[in-house]
Amino acid sequence: MTCPPRTLVLPPRLTASARTLRATALRRGLRIVEATASAVPEGLGRPGWAEGAGRAGSTGCAGSDGSDGHAVHLHAGPSFADVVAPTLGIALLEAPADWLARLPRTLTQRDIRATTIGEAYRLRRPAFVKSPNDKSISALVYADGSRLPGPDAVDPATVVLVSDVMTFAVEYRLHLLDGAVHAAGQYAEAGRLRLGPADGDALAFGQDVLAAAGETLPSAIVVDVGRDDEGRWAVIEANAAWASGCYSADPDRALETVLRAAGPATALSPHDRAFVR
Repeated sequence: MTCPPRTLVLPPRLTASARTLRATALRRGLRIVEATASAVPEGLGRPGWAEGAGRAGSTGCAGSDGSDGHAVHLHAGPSFADVVAPTLGIALLEAPADWLARLPRTLTQRDIRATTIGEAYRLRRPAFVKSPNDKSISALVYADGSRLPGPDAVDPATVVLVSDVMTFAVEYRLHLLDGAVHAAGQYAEAGRLRLGPADGDALAFGQDVLAAAGETLPSAIVVDVGRDDEGRWAVIEANAAWASGCYSADPDRALETVLRAAGPATALSPHDRAFVR
């Protein structure tokens, strides 16, 4: 049986990483649909969208949706994805909001709490505060809780992660797929963007994270890890693969993680059903 081609939907403005994944997807035979507006038309290929067609590749029939019955996937930021995914029957996989806070201290090397921003207003010390799975709260070190966005801008019930401040000498992005480090690369050094390969220690620590907490993650996810100046390894955060840049990771393997992380809801495994955004 010949499988219909899969489609990768992209947002109106492409990052360098998205352009890399676009080229990789076309080379592998996926059809590309690029939005020209942050809204979803009735079906793929209608006005408001621009298509770039690739060859129909032997990528397997993992599930289908969309107007012509083929599998539709997505790579985009959360705001765009939240509009597009429900319309196209795409299930977006992500880590639980409190996943980082529930990790053992041996994997984080710092205190991390999942709380509401209303509670975080009471902070009277510097802390790193961020949204768990989007960018509604800027990920920054805040001098105290009074520096956070106020209740006029953010619902006080909004969940945030509050952690001790930790400085990383080097940072790596790990694309995890089916319980293994599928792709990896360095993305920062001393707080500045610096791309490079992932070293053996970073890969080994990624395996340690999977051994300790792999069952608490979806089958496809991105986890950032880092090493501080004292040589301690720690998990920085988990990110949805469908919204994450691939940096210096192998783009073919990064794409495979993205496709699993944002694909047809009809193809979800029982395990992944608990991790749908």
